[in-house]
Amino acid sequence: MKSADLVVNAAGDSWEGDEESMTASHIPLVDRLVDAVATLPRRPRLVHLGSVHEYGPVPDGTAIAEDHPTAPHTPYARTKLIGSRIVLGAADAGRVDGCVLRVTNVCGPGTPRGSFLGGLAHRLRRTTEDAPLSLTLVDDRRDFIDVRDVAEAVALAASGPVTGRAINIGQGDASSMRELAWLLISASQVPADLVREENGTVHSKGGSWTQADIRLARRLMGWSPQVALKESLHDLWAASATSSRPAAEAARTEGH
Repeated sequence: MKSADLVVNAAGDSWEGDEESMTASHIPLVDRLVDAVATLPRRPRLVHLGSVHEYGPVPDGTAIAEDHPTAPHTPYARTKLIGSRIVLGAADAGRVDGCVLRVTNVCGPGTPRGSFLGGLAHRLRRTTEDAPLSLTLVDDRRDFIDVRDVAEAVALAASGPVTGRAINIGQGDASSMRELAWLLISASQVPADLVREENGTVHSKGGSWTQADIRLARRLMGWSPQVALKESLHDLWAASATSSRPAAEAARTEGH
């Protein structure tokens, strides 16, 4: 790392972890990384991937800008916020050249099965006439962004005027979870009559609405999302054919 120009912290625990594991991944790990970067004679740019959930739940219709108060309600969001504050505090103190990208829900190739869409793809691959899919959907709306757009944002943050900033990275729109689910079902070519929507309670950890205001990312980095969600879900489905990630039952859980 002595000759690095860029250090990206994308490490972290998922919604599936307990509070102890989330705390370990999101706080002391970031502390140690900041201390290590601060000691380098030629400081690299440190880009830390935070989460839109650090803001906490917001009223429906809210486009969350970077100056929105942070009031997270879940262990995941609370510990992610502490990690982001460590990076931003070190940048303000002049210890590191760092920034935070607060990313919305991510989809596309490699989406883990612990997420709603990754779990749905996993279940669709096992759906047959003898084993139809029962699915509980909600009317929540969430901001989803393709993983490749996130990677492009990281690349632009490497040299942009973003030191000490928290910057939202998302689609900038709140998409219907029901519509996203059926886009993925369509991509899978599983016959619609093998998918049965059921009534029930869905355990949601992300709030009923997320929509990021992404104007700052456009202004400071020239970044904007390029991958349409339909394409992202098509590529998620294609990539899930060869995925070897551990299975996780996640159809009733929605998270980042």
